[in-house]
Amino acid sequence: MIDTFLYRVKKGAYMTVGLFFAFSCVERSQQPVTPDAYYHEKLDEMASQMLIVQNAPTLDEKRKAYKASRSAFKAIEPMLAFVDIENYETLNQPNLLQVEEEDLTNIRIKAPEGFQVIEELLFASRPDTALIARKANFVIQRAGLINKNTSLEALKPHHVLWAIRNSIVGTALTGLSGFDSPMLINSLNDATEVYQTLSFWLDSQKNRFSDPALHHSWQKELQKTIETLKKGEFDTFDRLEFIKNHTHLQLRLWNQTVADWNVSFPFSLALSNDADNLFEAESYNLKYFSDPNGPAPTPELLSLGKRLFYDQKLSANGKMSCGSCHQPKLAFTDGKKKSIGNQGQELLRNAPTLLYAGFQKGFFYDKRSNSLEAQITQVVNDENEFHSDLQTLQASITKDTTYRQQFFKAFKTTTIVEAQVRQAIASYIRSLAPFSSKLDRHFQSENEVLNEQEKLGFNLFMGKAACATCHFPPFFNGTVPPRWKDSELENLGVPATAENKKIDTDPGRFSLFHTEEKRFFFKTPTIRNVALTAPYMHNGVYDSLEQVMDFYNAGGGEGMGLQVPHQTLPPDSLGLDQEEIDAIIAFMHALNDDVAAVAAY
Repeated sequence: MIDTFLYRVKKGAYMTVGLFFAFSCVERSQQPVTPDAYYHEKLDEMASQMLIVQNAPTLDEKRKAYKASRSAFKAIEPMLAFVDIENYETLNQPNLLQVEEEDLTNIRIKAPEGFQVIEELLFASRPDTALIARKANFVIQRAGLINKNTSLEALKPHHVLWAIRNSIVGTALTGLSGFDSPMLINSLNDATEVYQTLSFWLDSQKNRFSDPALHHSWQKELQKTIETLKKGEFDTFDRLEFIKNHTHLQLRLWNQTVADWNVSFPFSLALSNDADNLFEAESYNLKYFSDPNGPAPTPELLSLGKRLFYDQKLSANGKMSCGSCHQPKLAFTDGKKKSIGNQGQELLRNAPTLLYAGFQKGFFYDKRSNSLEAQITQVVNDENEFHSDLQTLQASITKDTTYRQQFFKAFKTTTIVEAQVRQAIASYIRSLAPFSSKLDRHFQSENEVLNEQEKLGFNLFMGKAACATCHFPPFFNGTVPPRWKDSELENLGVPATAENKKIDTDPGRFSLFHTEEKRFFFKTPTIRNVALTAPYMHNGVYDSLEQVMDFYNAGGGEGMGLQVPHQTLPPDSLGLDQEEIDAIIAFMHALNDDVAAVAAY
């Protein structure tokens, strides 16, 4: 099967047939009969163009073919990312070493592959053509495997709808930011390819619509979207307007389509099945980010969790609670460069905000815990913090009559067990996600809430400044949409002092498995409420957002002249002027919630 595929690829490449299909909402020539045919033809085209990248005699020919291959890849992104997410992510991974750490005996380090790798090689000042050929061959071979092993024919209506929604959301939250086109910044063209495919795919489902007007509304909206993308320029594109007036409209159409097709879903993904706004708490399924078998967040459970959160009697010396380091008035941080332990000693790092902490797939700065419950256990056991254990906590709580009453109301049991203590505190922390900032209200209201400077700041954050390639909306942390299955670690080259003369000695993720390639890697935190959570970085090195922006604008530690092996932040200057920096800071202030209201809940 793969040999036949490669024959087709070579024939297409050398006869310059390419099997190219260009779709729009209005005109389509040589249209494949089915989405599955379209999918496989685009895989052929992707590989045939990559064969030209591998063998063409001139750099210009290679670059032209790369763009055509990537265009075909983006055209099938809505389909491939759903039916074969692992291969999609392999072909779309960043040009960074891939490190997989299972435990101390199972650490795998792999060279990156795929389009981003080839893009950076091809468009470098001195391309390595031999390496480009090897990387191109990987894409050709992988395309053959995908072509052999995947199909759209078995997809059910709810699969089609999920895939379409994932694509709409992914385009808005990552695709338009330059997330996967760091060299060419081809995001708007990529998004155009995606939306042309969505238009074709929905048109192929025309017979499913009982309401022809709904199908017409889809095609009208998608055509407007494509026209908007085609007219845009990356640095000036209005992503705020796009999300509010296109993405959210498409989510509403999607919900209408669910009803029109009479579709039911077997379960909920990260995004709730009735979500129509990406900036509302109700749009997200918290159980996706935690234990799906955990207790429901009832008022009784949250009240119990809040009491436990602030109870100093649970620590060994009776002087420390979760609230000691996560103070509501400071957006649930402690306002210190480095947190203070139970004996007044300085700890290794500071306390990050707990607001929106539930929307992560990893905890602590070095991501050593995979759940809030596990994080709570480590804090309780840590000799520098609670210096206790869950058995002692359980025994102490059991002696308290009012605690016993609260646990009975929350868990409907007269026996208090350790797991319930963790679950109650974790449930309270997960409730700290109000989505009440000025930005949220802008998206939730039909009115304009942000001022012009804040709007500019959002669009810079999402575009030219590349902030959103690590701090993904709507949570603005490192948990990657649209699947939200992983929270990323980054190496920024954070300095030891604000003089920016030497790198901080804290090894970060390295301390867990001693993987050199993960030295100085830290989890990307949320920047919601960031204006309230100074000082900044894990070591509190910067006192102001202006200092933070100067650091990023310079290209991180490496851009400032420090030696930072494996820095993930590009070392080139962002080229932001003072007006642009001020606008981004103004936008970050617009991410402040009504923290007092959250604390009073």
